[in-house]
Amino acid sequence: MRPAGHRTDRSGMGIGPYGGTESCAKRMSPAPLNDEQVAAFHRDGYLFVEDHFSPQDMERLLRVARVDQELAAGATDRFDTEGRVSRLSLRYNLEGEDSYRAYARHERIVEPLEQLLGSDIYHYHHKMMMKEPHTGGAWEWHQDYGYWYGAFLREQMGSCMIAVDRASRANGCLEVLRGSHRFGRLDHGKRGDQTGTDPERMQVLEDRLELVYCEMAPGTVLFFHSNTLHRSAPNTSAESRWALICCYTAVDNTPFIDGAAGDFSPFDRWDDERVRVAVQAHEERLALAPD
Repeated sequence: MRPAGHRTDRSGMGIGPYGGTESCAKRMSPAPLNDEQVAAFHRDGYLFVEDHFSPQDMERLLRVARVDQELAAGATDRFDTEGRVSRLSLRYNLEGEDSYRAYARHERIVEPLEQLLGSDIYHYHHKMMMKEPHTGGAWEWHQDYGYWYGAFLREQMGSCMIAVDRASRANGCLEVLRGSHRFGRLDHGKRGDQTGTDPERMQVLEDRLELVYCEMAPGTVLFFHSNTLHRSAPNTSAESRWALICCYTAVDNTPFIDGAAGDFSPFDRWDDERVRVAVQAHEERLALAPD
C-alpha cells in the first residue's frame, strides 16, 4: 500500500489492469474489457488504455481540428485563478459526420464505457480541449458530476479522454486522485472563471489519496468515472496539449429538468472503417491534401 499523499506518474505505478505496469498496456480491440480491467476501474475510478488509436489516426484528427474554422468559432475561453486561458469547443449532438462526432460514436469508446458503467449509454456531449503552449491555463480540482448534478439524479455517468497530441507534466496533463470517486459528489463553487471543489475538503483528500499524472501518448485513452477528482496544471512548455473528451450517461439517467442540453436517444456505434471514412470526408471538406 502506498503512503497517503503519494505522488507518481504512470511509469511508476506498479501492477496495472493489464497484469504488468500500466506503461505496458496493450492495444485493445473492440472486444469486451476483461474482469481485471473492470475491477481496476471500479477500484481507481479510471482506466488507461494505451495505443487504443494509432498515432496516424491522431495526426489526422489533430490536423483537421487545427484548421477547422467551425471548431474554432464554437470555442469558448475558460480562465483560471491567475488569468491564464484554456479553450474548449463543445457539442451536445451527434448530427453530422465530422471527425469529432465520429469518435464520439466509435465502438472502441462506447462499448468499453458501457461495460464499465454497467448500462447502455446515451451520448451527453463531446468537447475538444485546447491548451496552447506557454499560455494554456490550469483547470481547478473538480468532479464532472459536480458540474452535472443540477440536471442528473445519479452519478452513473462517465467519460473517455482521447490524447490527440502528447500530454505531459510540462504541458499540463490531466491529474487524478486515485480512488476519489468512492467519496461521492463534493460541493462545488466558483474558482475564478471555473467551478471547483471545496478547497478545505479538497486539501484533506489530497493528503490522503495518491495523485496520478496522466501522461499520455497520442492515441492513449483514459476512461474515468463522473466522481473522479481531476485537474490540470498550466501549460508551461512549447508544446500544445489537445484532447477530445466524450461524455455519456446511463440510459435510465437522463436529465430530470426540462430544457437540459443534449439529445438523449439511441445512436449508431461506428467501427474503425466508418470513422475513417468520416474523417476522410472531413479532410476533403476542409481541402486538406492526403498525407
